[in-house]
Amino acid sequence: MRLKGKTAIVTGAASGFGAGIARRFAEEGARVIVNDLDDARGRSMAESIGGKFVRADVTRADDWRRLVDAAPELDILVNNAGWTHRNKPYLEVSESEFDKVYAVNVKSVYLSALHVVPLFRRRGGGCIVNIASTAGVRPRPGLTVYNSSKGAVIIMSKSMAAEFGPDRIRVNCVNPVFSPDTALSADFAGGAITEEAKKRFLATIPLGRFSTPVDIANACLFLASDEAAMVSGACLEVDGARCV
Repeated sequence: MRLKGKTAIVTGAASGFGAGIARRFAEEGARVIVNDLDDARGRSMAESIGGKFVRADVTRADDWRRLVDAAPELDILVNNAGWTHRNKPYLEVSESEFDKVYAVNVKSVYLSALHVVPLFRRRGGGCIVNIASTAGVRPRPGLTVYNSSKGAVIIMSKSMAAEFGPDRIRVNCVNPVFSPDTALSADFAGGAITEEAKKRFLATIPLGRFSTPVDIANACLFLASDEAAMVSGACLEVDGARCV
């Protein structure tokens, strides 16, 4: 078991990629703190993997304090929670939508470090995996604000790795490609996920299939494991060569 004896927090873990990550980590021996705003699904996920559910809003400092307090022996943090505005022209994105995108996708990473890094320093090190997106590397039209927020996560991850490396804290990020299995897929597509919409997205992925929660979970598992002890500041595309 690659994470035996380790404790991990996974944000946005009630469904989609987060659920896949939480489940895979538990299979590999980790004690998982499942975080989400969805009480019912979050509790169900935690129960199914023998973990603990903590409801917390990742855009609020007080909630982060409570979340980290629930894991005093924390080894791994996966910042998976994310949000997007609906696919539409840049000039039609409202100020409130802009603020929410940056609060959930970027501010949450900042707040996580404020509370997790001091704990990791006391424990002699730790691991952070931030879920960014291929949107931050090869953006699609109609998602400019979301794209830029994920670009920020990529740069933050690299810079955090450089700054916190002397504390034996590793920071990496994973860039998933579009998946119809996530709650945000209809917003990315700008409408219903029809067969035609799937074909349109699939045509941009050379490997010929979408990323799945298991694909993302396996990438996170490697980066969180001791096998990646010398890997920090990396951004791993899990995208079937879409960004090539």
